Amino acid sequence: MKNGEIRNIKKEILSDQWYTLYRYTYDYQKEDGSWETQIREAYDRGNGAAILLYQADEKKVILTRQFRMPTYINANPTGMMVEVCAGMLDQQDPEQCIIKEVEEETGYRVPQVKKVFEAYMSPGAVTEILHFFVAPYNASMKVNEGGGVAHETENIEVLEVDFNLALEMIKSGEIKDAKTIMLLQYAELQKLI
Repeated sequence: MKNGEIRNIKKEILSDQWYTLYRYTYDYQKEDGSWETQIREAYDRGNGAAILLYQADEKKVILTRQFRMPTYINANPTGMMVEVCAGMLDQQDPEQCIIKEVEEETGYRVPQVKKVFEAYMSPGAVTEILHFFVAPYNASMKVNEGGGVAHETENIEVLEVDFNLALEMIKSGEIKDAKTIMLLQYAELQKLI
């Protein structure tokens, strides 16, 4: 017997506004071989990519700050979040996507990036797989001011932050974004900076 087999999957759309919220009803086979009906909701927002831009010699990283409504309604009094650059794939290759997002959000044009891992960010409720990248940057790569694309209403502030300060911002709670924490800790563990 295989544990975790499913059958009789029924999929309903609950909302199709910004992204899509589905309700799934299905039969799940438990470890003892019996079946039970389960109902779960899954938010399908597509897959994404995130990147830590770093400057090893200067011990700096590029981060962004922007308003995030879901955090505002969940105890973040300003709704502002400090994060690494990230974006939705929108049917693009993850590497192509993140290179485009870097230029749009931060104003840097990076010639290449390195994929370091991928992860489900909230597997109990969201379908998204996030592809994680790192890339070095320097002043000569700055081609514009960044800030995001106007029609996407991003209003992004670009921050160049000392790496050790960024790590302290995790401890102090100023950085609470999971993808940012993961990439900063990756950089520390791998001694990128």
